[in-house]
Amino acid sequence: MRTIKIVADSSANISALKTVAFSAAPLKIHTQEREFTDTESLDIQDMMVYFDTYKGTSKTSCPNPSDWLAAFGDAEDVVCVTITSGLSGSYNAACAAKALYEAEHPDRRVCVIDSLSAGPEPALIIEKLAEWIVEGVPYEQLGAMAESYKASTGLLFVLASLKNFAANGRVSPAVAKIVGFLGVRIVGQASDVGDLQPLKKCRGEERSLETVVELLKEQGLCNGRVRIAHCQNEKAAKQLTEKIRREFPLARVEIEECRGLCSYYAERGGLLVGFEKW
Repeated sequence: MRTIKIVADSSANISALKTVAFSAAPLKIHTQEREFTDTESLDIQDMMVYFDTYKGTSKTSCPNPSDWLAAFGDAEDVVCVTITSGLSGSYNAACAAKALYEAEHPDRRVCVIDSLSAGPEPALIIEKLAEWIVEGVPYEQLGAMAESYKASTGLLFVLASLKNFAANGRVSPAVAKIVGFLGVRIVGQASDVGDLQPLKKCRGEERSLETVVELLKEQGLCNGRVRIAHCQNEKAAKQLTEKIRREFPLARVEIEECRGLCSYYAERGGLLVGFEKW
């Protein structure tokens, strides 16, 4: 039987799967002074403390094709899930690695899936792929099934700061100053084309959590799975979990901590909410 391996970049906040072979290719965060590689050994607290006082520019970089090839290992069949191509070159680098891998090993195959998202939504896709592999779904069907499943998932986010988005050149400093001022938080979503789309400005954390529940209801959550990834804000993640369970008693909610890349963008206090629209 041919081996099937799932590979993702580190934006999915997954380091291992219990039932299927898995590897993660790390993204990196750079400043003029330091570089942070998003692996299991990264000290997230150290990175967050550093960015609390850092005033300069910063940027992120995706895994290069060599990183992806290393993650593929010697698997005969690979399913690769990347952070949205709307924010990163990770998808293009994975496609380049696919071409190299299949040219070097004509009997092996790689399927690359652009999640059009980040954090807990790609994690839902990855875990669904793992379920299908265990069930014996043929490799040839996995890509199309993942694309169909992707259309039934979503990502919402709550951000208490846009400092790193501004330092990265993704939003203007003027817009970034609004968020966090007098407790203002941005609630938004990953759009259908893979960019981050602000939806609401909320005064205070409580109102932002209520807004997330309202949006989950509008977007179709009923008894599906919900993954809440938090950046050093477990209290808010638990509060949101309680609100979701009151409104959607059949929903299955899990809480996790953001790894490096998601912590950098979500910043301290941020929440990322991946969910199934059923």
